[in-house]
Amino acid sequence: MDIKKVEKVAFILKAIGNPLRLSIVDLLSIYDDLAVNEISELLNAEQSLVSHCLSYLKLRGILDSRRDGKKVYYRLKLKEVLKVIECMENCDLNDF
Repeated sequence: MDIKKVEKVAFILKAIGNPLRLSIVDLLSIYDDLAVNEISELLNAEQSLVSHCLSYLKLRGILDSRRDGKKVYYRLKLKEVLKVIECMENCDLNDF
Protein backbone atom coordinates (compact mmCIF):
# COMPACT_ATOMS: atom_id res chain seq x y z
CA MET A 1 0.00 0.00 0.00
CA ASP A 2 1.20 3.53 -0.78
CA ILE A 3 2.76 5.10 2.36
CA LYS A 4 1.14 8.51 1.74
CA LYS A 5 -2.26 6.85 1.48
CA VAL A 6 -1.66 4.89 4.68
CA GLU A 7 -0.61 8.05 6.52
CA LYS A 8 -3.68 9.96 5.31
CA VAL A 9 -6.06 7.15 6.31
CA ALA A 10 -4.36 6.87 9.72
CA PHE A 11 -4.68 10.64 10.19
CA ILE A 12 -8.40 10.53 9.35
CA LEU A 13 -9.06 7.50 11.56
CA LYS A 14 -7.32 9.17 14.48
CA ALA A 15 -9.30 12.39 13.96
CA ILE A 16 -12.68 10.62 13.82
CA GLY A 17 -11.75 7.91 16.32
CA ASN A 18 -14.37 9.00 18.85
CA PRO A 19 -18.09 8.21 18.65
CA LEU A 20 -19.17 11.85 18.94
CA ARG A 21 -16.62 13.12 16.41
CA LEU A 22 -17.64 10.36 14.01
CA SER A 23 -21.31 11.25 14.49
CA ILE A 24 -20.56 14.92 13.80
CA VAL A 25 -18.75 14.10 10.57
CA ASP A 26 -21.57 11.76 9.54
CA LEU A 27 -24.13 14.49 10.26
CA LEU A 28 -22.17 17.05 8.25
CA SER A 29 -22.05 14.63 5.34
CA ILE A 30 -25.85 14.94 5.20
CA TYR A 31 -26.22 18.69 5.84
CA ASP A 32 -24.24 21.40 4.03
CA ASP A 33 -23.43 23.19 7.26
CA LEU A 34 -24.75 23.33 10.80
CA ALA A 35 -24.32 25.56 13.85
CA VAL A 36 -23.07 24.15 17.15
CA ASN A 37 -26.52 24.28 18.75
CA GLU A 38 -28.08 22.48 15.78
CA ILE A 39 -25.50 19.69 15.96
CA SER A 40 -26.03 19.41 19.73
CA GLU A 41 -29.78 19.08 19.28
CA LEU A 42 -29.56 16.56 16.44
CA LEU A 43 -27.07 14.38 18.33
CA ASN A 44 -28.66 14.95 21.75
CA ALA A 45 -25.24 15.89 23.14
CA GLU A 46 -24.00 18.64 25.43
CA GLN A 47 -23.15 21.79 23.50
CA SER A 48 -19.79 22.23 25.27
CA LEU A 49 -18.72 18.71 24.31
CA VAL A 50 -19.86 19.19 20.71
CA SER A 51 -18.01 22.51 20.57
CA HIS A 52 -14.83 20.82 21.82
CA CYS A 53 -15.12 18.09 19.18
CA LEU A 54 -15.75 20.66 16.44
CA SER A 55 -12.62 22.58 17.46
CA TYR A 56 -10.62 19.35 17.43
CA LEU A 57 -11.84 18.45 13.93
CA LYS A 58 -11.33 21.97 12.61
CA LEU A 59 -7.79 22.14 13.99
CA ARG A 60 -6.97 18.97 12.07
CA GLY A 61 -8.43 20.29 8.82
CA ILE A 62 -11.40 17.92 8.73
CA LEU A 63 -13.92 20.76 9.12
CA ASP A 64 -14.16 24.38 8.09
CA SER A 65 -16.32 27.10 9.60
CA ARG A 66 -17.95 30.40 8.79
CA ARG A 67 -19.40 33.01 11.08
CA ASP A 68 -22.86 34.47 10.56
CA GLY A 69 -23.52 37.03 13.27
CA LYS A 70 -23.08 35.29 16.61
CA LYS A 71 -23.37 31.78 15.17
CA VAL A 72 -20.55 29.69 13.76
CA TYR A 73 -21.49 27.16 11.09
CA TYR A 74 -19.36 24.09 10.41
CA ARG A 75 -19.03 22.05 7.23
CA LEU A 76 -16.83 19.24 5.94
CA LYS A 77 -13.56 20.45 4.45
CA LEU A 78 -11.66 17.19 3.96
CA LYS A 79 -14.01 15.18 1.76
CA GLU A 80 -11.73 12.11 1.82
CA VAL A 81 -13.04 11.43 5.30
CA LEU A 82 -16.29 10.30 3.66
CA LYS A 83 -14.43 7.63 1.70
CA VAL A 84 -12.94 6.25 4.92
CA ILE A 85 -16.37 6.24 6.57
CA GLU A 86 -17.85 4.51 3.52
CA CYS A 87 -15.19 1.80 3.79
CA MET A 88 -16.03 1.33 7.47
CA GLU A 89 -19.75 1.10 6.71
CA ASN A 90 -19.06 -1.63 4.13
CA CYS A 91 -16.97 -3.72 6.52
CA ASP A 92 -18.56 -6.89 7.81
CA LEU A 93 -18.17 -6.49 11.57
CA ASN A 94 -20.86 -8.98 12.59
CA ASP A 95 -18.28 -11.40 14.00
CA PHE A 96 -16.31 -8.64 15.68
